[in-house]
This record gives sequence, structure tokens and C-alpha cells, in this order.
Amino acid sequence: MKKVLAPVLLVILCATACTGGDKAGGKPKIGVAIYKFDDTFMSYTRNAIEENGKGKAAIEVVDSQNAQPVQNDQIDAFLSKQMDAIAVNPVDRTAAAAIIENARAKNTPVVFFNREPLPEDMNRWDRVYYVGAKAEESGTMQGEIVAEYWKAHPEADKNKDGILQYIMLKGEPGHQDAELRTEYSIKAVRAAGIRVERLAEDTAMWDRPRAVEKMDAFYARFGDRIEVVFCNNDDMALGAIESLRKAGYFSNNRYLPVVGVDATAPALQALAEGTLLGTVLNDAQNQGKATFDLTYALASGAGADSTTWPVTDGKYIWVSYQKVTKDNYRQFQ
Repeated sequence: MKKVLAPVLLVILCATACTGGDKAGGKPKIGVAIYKFDDTFMSYTRNAIEENGKGKAAIEVVDSQNAQPVQNDQIDAFLSKQMDAIAVNPVDRTAAAAIIENARAKNTPVVFFNREPLPEDMNRWDRVYYVGAKAEESGTMQGEIVAEYWKAHPEADKNKDGILQYIMLKGEPGHQDAELRTEYSIKAVRAAGIRVERLAEDTAMWDRPRAVEKMDAFYARFGDRIEVVFCNNDDMALGAIESLRKAGYFSNNRYLPVVGVDATAPALQALAEGTLLGTVLNDAQNQGKATFDLTYALASGAGADSTTWPVTDGKYIWVSYQKVTKDNYRQFQ
């Protein structure tokens, strides 16, 4: 009996090894690493990835807890599990090189999303892709929203000097979204013929509580000299609004324009309440869908061009931004 069973067990073990240990009933296995789960925008993107993957793939999603070493270990675990493809929202975009090299060693395609690796890293291998939005577009749209308001409301120029005095709350230093939104928002205001003066700029790391602290300090220093607050995302914009409420704004006809990016549900509520001037839809639903669709195509053995998304330069899928103001916010709720 033992002589009969031994060859049978050997065949079963061999079959398991040869199929990569697939226990998903023939469905491709996809590993997804998110830089941190409690980021509002990334929670929407993660939900979209999981929703689009239902019934199609075996998806394992992990929280990298905003720590690159943790994420590196998670990706190594994905590769050891012989995932068919991995999708990575990197903690540190400059760490992409090591991720790519480890994936290439296992011939596992990689789709980065939301945080774009450096161009030289994207060119390291022909099975590396990126899904995201062009951050300069969101900055430009922020600037246009502010310029339109400034021209329509002469009272916004509090000291009547013809110069827009502003505060800038930035996201993570070095993140392409933070740098480009900061640069292009002000470029758009200048392009509209408006002179600007930066009173202060600092990072709040995409975080609402940090934005409250930063704005508290800025207001204590500059007070009513502040005429506009630019924020690289909605969480920081909501933090700035929370701080300004304490200073008496958004009641008794005291108003200070604040703009963000992402069009999150809390930001849309702030638009409805009249506290947020505007935001820019960073389309989490379509970024999540495009990320899954591309990763699924690669995991299934099909090429990137097999998806319905236009692929630029053979590597990039770009999802467009949209302006969101009090005039159109209801269509995004």
C-alpha cells in the first residue's frame, strides 16, 4: 500500500509546484501593497481594486503602514508565493528600483500606482507599468479655481494691494503630486495675470491633524494677511478649514478660500457647507479600476494593450482630473 501511495503523493506535489501552488481555482493571483490603509484617497482606490477583482482574481491586499522596509518584506512575500503579478503603491517612490529588480528576478510584472517611480526606474525593465494621474493637471485646475474666484470677488484682496498673499500646505516632500501641484497651482494663478506672494509653505504630509497644527501656526503668525490657502489634498484642506473655524472664519460673513485635491466625500460635504472653495477630482474609482484591469491582464498572460485603457509609451495609463466646485459637486457625490 505504501509503495502505491508514494508515487501518487509525488505526482500531487509536483503538480502543485508546477502550477505555482495555485489554490484559487485557476484564477490569477495578484498581490497589492498600499502605502497605508488610513489614507482617505488610497482607501477609495483599494476598495475599487478589490471590487473590480471580485470573481476574477485571487487578490491579497496588504497595509505597508507607511514604512518602506515593511513594504519591501511584503513584496518579497508576494514573490515567494509566486504571485502572477503585483501592484504597488510605494511608500517611497525612490525605492522602486529594488522592487523592480526583485520582481524581475522572479519574472513577475509590476504595476505601480498613484506614486510614480522615477523615469530611470520605469525604464529598468519592460514589464514595469504605472497607473496614475498627471499631477500638473490637478495643480493647474486648483490655480484656475482660485483665479476665477479672485477676479469675481474683489473683497478677496483684503489689503487692496493687487497681490494674492497665500499659504501652501504640501504633501510628502519629494512626492510627484506634492511637488507638481505646488508648482503648477501657482503657475496657473500667474498665467491668469494675478501677482502672488507666498507667505509660508510647509508639509503636512497629506494629514488632516498635521494640517490643523500647521495652519494654527500660520494664522498665529500672519493672521488676516492670508488671502488664500492652497492644499495638495483634501485632508489637509479640511484641516486648514478646521483651524480657520477656530479663528472665526466661515461664520458671520468671514470667509477665506481654501482649495484641495481628491474630491473625497468629506470634501464634497465641505463644498455643500460653503467652507471649501473647490477641489479637483483625483478619480480613485477609475485609478483603482485601471490598476486592477492592467494587473489582471498581465497576471493572465495578456499584454498591457489588451485592456480598454489607452497605454502611453507602452508603460503608462493616465486617468484624467476634473474640477469640482459648488456649481457641480452634486454629480460627484
